[in-house]
Amino acid sequence: MAARSQYEELARQLSAVGAVKRGLARILPAECPGGSATVLTLLGKYGEMRISRLAELLAVNMSVTSRHVTHAVENGWIERSLDPADKRSRILRLTPAGAEMIDELSRRTTEMFAHNLDDWSDEEVGQLNSLLSRLRDSFSCRVPGGCAPGRHSGDCRAGHADDSYTRTPV
Repeated sequence: MAARSQYEELARQLSAVGAVKRGLARILPAECPGGSATVLTLLGKYGEMRISRLAELLAVNMSVTSRHVTHAVENGWIERSLDPADKRSRILRLTPAGAEMIDELSRRTTEMFAHNLDDWSDEEVGQLNSLLSRLRDSFSCRVPGGCAPGRHSGDCRAGHADDSYTRTPV
């Protein structure tokens, strides 16, 4: 186990990640704020779904989700259609314009990281990706049925395969 001072430094470093998140927010197109970008990204990743499922993935209430969905619909990025299984519900799906916006968001994000990390080696970027993934897994497996602390096997995510609790748009 690491020393307490190491955990304190980790807390400080993770707090500073806000600068990265602000950088990501600055590169979003003006017409596509973070909430809309996240909605598009989730629909792109998981496919069509009800708004209630989208609200679960976003981990926000239905009124917030509805605002983001309305904005995306008004911009032609997603469409709502009747759910054949339940005519009271709507199914959300990406439009071709929505898929294009996801591509644009991905391009901008990739360019931002490439620019800001241009003095990092491929190995260093890979290490960061691996360690951040491991950190995320260590927190996600602390749910009921997950791994015991210090005994992460990777199997704990079987019932929790989505990583939607990360709100980075792309």
